[in-house]
Amino acid sequence: MSLEPVELYRDKRHICLMFADLIEEDGAAVQANQFLIVDGDTGAIIDPGGNLAFNELFMGMTKYFPPNRLSYLIASHADPDIIASLDRWMTSTKAQLVISRIWERFAPHFTKVGKTENRVIGVPDQGAHLPLGQTELVLLPAHFMHAEGNFHFYDPISKILFSGDLGVSMTSGAEARKPITDLAAHLPRMEGFHRRYMVSNKILRLWTNMARQLDVDMIVPQHGSPIMGKKAIQDFYNWLDGLNCGIDLFDDRNYQFPTGKIDPVARKYVAA
Repeated sequence: MSLEPVELYRDKRHICLMFADLIEEDGAAVQANQFLIVDGDTGAIIDPGGNLAFNELFMGMTKYFPPNRLSYLIASHADPDIIASLDRWMTSTKAQLVISRIWERFAPHFTKVGKTENRVIGVPDQGAHLPLGQTELVLLPAHFMHAEGNFHFYDPISKILFSGDLGVSMTSGAEARKPITDLAAHLPRMEGFHRRYMVSNKILRLWTNMARQLDVDMIVPQHGSPIMGKKAIQDFYNWLDGLNCGIDLFDDRNYQFPTGKIDPVARKYVAA
């Protein structure tokens, strides 16, 4: 575990940092990335994470930006590894939560009563441009990848696309900090996740049609390694275009009355 972030981009007024391994590698919880974006005197955290990452992220970011000056907590969706720490961020900062309108009234369940009052910005399905210092983040529709209300975030200064659960690879620790430049070699660590968590090939193709219109130097998911370089990014789009996933793979065999049992002592499933 390291509090030192990966520097994804830096110029005189704009920085993008990835905190890649704040969770102890004991296998009890999935690895997750958190991101700090600063433009001048304005800062935002993307996908701030759960309680397991809060203390380390809070301490780790202070070297780069004062947490009490954060403007936004930006959430791609409402999974616990995205915003389970929301109560602590609402207490320790004055930041507003930016999240899909679909999840706007669910987010308060992560906090004590009243903590989110007048502090949630609900994003409409079509997305929006969010002011950030002298620039803006583009909140891109990414619905059903995998959440019903889901957004990705494009930073036009760094040309980074923060892609949530799209582009995830099953890596952790030091390996998750290294960018992928050869997609083919990495696909075995990506395929299983995408087949299960992405809802359908139709959604993937709709997304790639949109993403190809952007000038992207790096795609950075919420789990695993960034995808860097024009070739790897184009290979990623092409791979998604041909990937059957989610409901494409299901039929009546997946909806049968169960016969196996859960053994609560061994904490495992036992087939009949």
